[in-house]
Amino acid sequence: MQQEKDVVVGLGEIGKPIYKLLSKSLLTVGYDLNPKLIDGKKFTKYKNVNTRFIHICIPFSDKFIAQVKIICENFSPKGVVIHSTIKPYTTRTLQSTLQIPVIYSATRGVHRRMNTDLKKYTKFFSIEKTAPNQKWASNTYSKILKKVQIHSKKISSPLTLELAKIVVDTSYYGWLINYAQLSNMIAQEHGVDYDEMWSFADDIHKFLGNRPKMFPGFIGGHCVIPNLDLIHNHTLNLIKEINDTYLKKVPKAKSINKKYDKSKKQSYDVTK
Repeated sequence: MQQEKDVVVGLGEIGKPIYKLLSKSLLTVGYDLNPKLIDGKKFTKYKNVNTRFIHICIPFSDKFIAQVKIICENFSPKGVVIHSTIKPYTTRTLQSTLQIPVIYSATRGVHRRMNTDLKKYTKFFSIEKTAPNQKWASNTYSKILKKVQIHSKKISSPLTLELAKIVVDTSYYGWLINYAQLSNMIAQEHGVDYDEMWSFADDIHKFLGNRPKMFPGFIGGHCVIPNLDLIHNHTLNLIKEINDTYLKKVPKAKSINKKYDKSKKQSYDVTK
């Protein structure tokens, strides 16, 4: 059987851990616009080896589709896997312009511990029903993930997954932090202790699991807030507005990133 390689494009906070994981079991090379991030000797050594999948890990922008098309022209892969968070309908649009299968496989996890989180969470993926060689693409990608010890699950459509990443992952997380911010502003307004006030919900959350206490920090990072711009939903944009209000009203709000909650022994990260 002819040797093939996978190429991870974009060696940042998502691409680097994905490259590291795939490289342990598969012939994989990395590529980035920053040449300092590339293993030049390895890249050159396998330059003429056919490419199986291009793994796209670059940030989404208005030029995303054009960039992916150029990448495909340069590497001539059999298929594309998008790991980046993208605007809804991007997979469909990209698939309509390419003659190879395009898989969308949203990435979950906190950047600072992505190497661990990649194996912790199920890697969801989907492919358009109009994609060529979709059976090969799905089966091969599933086998790749299994080989690197990642559990996978295929769902019905890329659009469902594109929305899931934004609506039920990052934006939902933002809502939870927003409520913590609002409740903290109320606690400060009346001069009561935030943690003591929230202790009232501890038993409820213990038995019902629906009163999570979040630490009321300022939402920073480059996931929750920037991802709102990918969906342009007026109601979800309140996350951004509440976060901005919190920064104005709570002293040193921006300097707070996380807190260790001794009662639950859990770290609440608001830098996602």
